[in-house]
Amino acid sequence: MYEFNHLKKNLKREFNSKTKLKVALLGDTATQFLAIAIKGYALEEHIKIELYEASYNQIDLQFKNPNSELHTFNPDFVIVFEAETKLRDDFYKTPLDQRDQFAHYKIGQIEDYLNIAKTTLNAKLLYFNYAEANDQVFGNFGSQYEKSYIYQCRKLNFCLAELANASTGLYIVDLLSLQAHFGIDFIKDQKMLIQADMYFSIDFLPYVARAISDIIKAQLGIFKKCLILDLDNTLWGGVIGDDGMNNIQIGGLGIGKVFTKIQKWAKELKNRGIILCVASKNTESIALEPFKKHQEMVLREEDISVFMANWDNKVSNIQKIQEILNIGFDSMVFIDDNPFEREMVKQNLPQVTVPDLPQDPAGYLEYINSLNLFETAGVSDNDAKRTAQYKEEAKRVKAKAYFNNEEEFLASLEMKGLVEPLNDFNLPRISQLSLRSNQFNLRTIRFNEEELKRFNADPDHQVLAISLTDKYGDNGLIAAVFLSRQKNELFIHNWIMSCRVLKRNVEQFTLNSISNYAKANNCTTIIGEYIANSKNGIVENHYKDLGFKRHNNYWHLNLCDYKPFETQITTI
Repeated sequence: MYEFNHLKKNLKREFNSKTKLKVALLGDTATQFLAIAIKGYALEEHIKIELYEASYNQIDLQFKNPNSELHTFNPDFVIVFEAETKLRDDFYKTPLDQRDQFAHYKIGQIEDYLNIAKTTLNAKLLYFNYAEANDQVFGNFGSQYEKSYIYQCRKLNFCLAELANASTGLYIVDLLSLQAHFGIDFIKDQKMLIQADMYFSIDFLPYVARAISDIIKAQLGIFKKCLILDLDNTLWGGVIGDDGMNNIQIGGLGIGKVFTKIQKWAKELKNRGIILCVASKNTESIALEPFKKHQEMVLREEDISVFMANWDNKVSNIQKIQEILNIGFDSMVFIDDNPFEREMVKQNLPQVTVPDLPQDPAGYLEYINSLNLFETAGVSDNDAKRTAQYKEEAKRVKAKAYFNNEEEFLASLEMKGLVEPLNDFNLPRISQLSLRSNQFNLRTIRFNEEELKRFNADPDHQVLAISLTDKYGDNGLIAAVFLSRQKNELFIHNWIMSCRVLKRNVEQFTLNSISNYAKANNCTTIIGEYIANSKNGIVENHYKDLGFKRHNNYWHLNLCDYKPFETQITTI
């Protein structure tokens, strides 16, 4: 972890930061050092933050005064920190007969802030949950007594979680988890709190800044999608080729418990939608044996999207995995117990995240969890299907090798496409695709579910969702276009697509669908725009390749001259 002084020095260094954001910071204690840490850590992630730091203890005023500096600043994100010490003071001021309603009153206040952030500021709200410190007025009994401070503090944290779960635009900075890991004495600097009303300790500030950065990155679509695992002494103890299946260490005894916990964790990630892959120096049939036959294995063959067990180097195997999955190397995490293998991957594939595991396997999982590698912006029912979809993709890649002609291969897939407007069923998936897509994302405009509903509510707007199936399985929802009618012109507000289906005529199929919609609504011209980001270079010539003509910074397609593309996709 970076030290605070390192983050402070970052503010004087030059960074190539293509992403620029406006962030407001509000607190009921002094936040000067927190502001420095947030900006300094963001620069490490190549994000440049223009930060407005509100005056001390002006949270309510800044939100509720429409002429405040917060409203004038027009932020992308608003961060609010309230110290548990101030929360306790507020609780003590509450009349005795109203203390059992303290959490409800406070959550109502936060709900007001959220509504202002969403409807007036059009900003996302990052709210710290509250560190939990028992004031010992009632001792242990306070944890079950409704009118005690600790009871209301814990209730408030639960209510805050419920509010975030039920709302869009509210994201919790999980100070409670950091407290559980580090302890409150590390989090809080009691001397600085008394002398300068500054809550967080200098040593803790970088961890807070990382937590905030992780949430912001996830909202920008920057997060990990794939976990690549070594096998020997990583998923089980011992070497399968030497020890044999019956002698590897796994299960409920001794060091085997460590590896079982790692497998359970990986399985939960898979259930959440993280792609699991294997890259191991082993003979494939021997490496697969525990997945098929060992009774105490948690992970099974069907949990692994791409299984690479051979005697090639790990760099080569990870490159092959990337080719099959068609995701960025920066979306991958590689876990291996061997320092040599880790260093090889770091040197040759620097975009891949490679944690330096501790020497003792007993510390593997705790260390990995401390890195918070798999932050997300949301979940959908489709996440659980992702492993099956990528296993099917591996079959397509394998089948493609048997065809010399691209058209014959595409025809052999027997693809069927479905075009639908936005509805309650596809809403979460379209939002998630919007948040996750980085490479095939023409204008890098992202929508959460509520923003999507607002966009689609405009009678001149339309969202089209594209789903694809073939003989290998259901690819699910793989593309979406966000359209805006302007008299006789149809503007493509954004066009996103999963890279899993590149080079399968989906782009052409989608354009045919857009043109059909345009003609049905008396539009004569389709207009698109490409806005470059650090990752979407693959679509720089997207509109040009589809026959659009450039006019200044926009691309125009005259529908009078447009002849629909012939594709290998049958419309359902």
